Amino acid sequence: MILPKIRDPRFITVRRGGILQDDDHRLLGTWAADCAEHVLHHFEQVRLTDDRPRRAIDLGRAWARGEITWAEARTAGGHANAAARDLSGAARHAAYAAGQAAAVGHVAAHELGAAAYAIRAAWAAATDDDRVEAGRLECQWQRARLPHEIRELVLDDQRLRNELCWFAFDC
Repeated sequence: MILPKIRDPRFITVRRGGILQDDDHRLLGTWAADCAEHVLHHFEQVRLTDDRPRRAIDLGRAWARGEITWAEARTAGGHANAAARDLSGAARHAAYAAGQAAAVGHVAAHELGAAAYAIRAAWAAATDDDRVEAGRLECQWQRARLPHEIRELVLDDQRLRNELCWFAFDC
């Protein structure tokens, strides 16, 4: 479980009683898609013809641009998760990252799921001796791409949910 039991109002849109503005919500979606796409090759190397995770990332971005509904993107995220089910290791985590990224339009807090699963994919792809460093490098790559408008929000979310997210954000 990587979502908190009590939802943070900073990740609930204003129209639903929270304080998250639409522009920031869309930035979270784009950043999550970037995180997932960065490790997608781990999935695509194993499943050359399965485009469900890539499609989920693409539709997550389409939602962020206002081109489709959150429900369409979320459905694609479910398909990416289905692509992961019979896999293990880096390929599985990369597909889950894509699924989480596509779900950000529905629940903004999925942004951290996309990032955490991407870090897990980097861990799983590395040799035993290099796992910690691979995770650290992936985390740093993600943080370097955080838009300044949502940077403090995401960094605080990482601090608060780090334990729920397998301590992926110790970088």
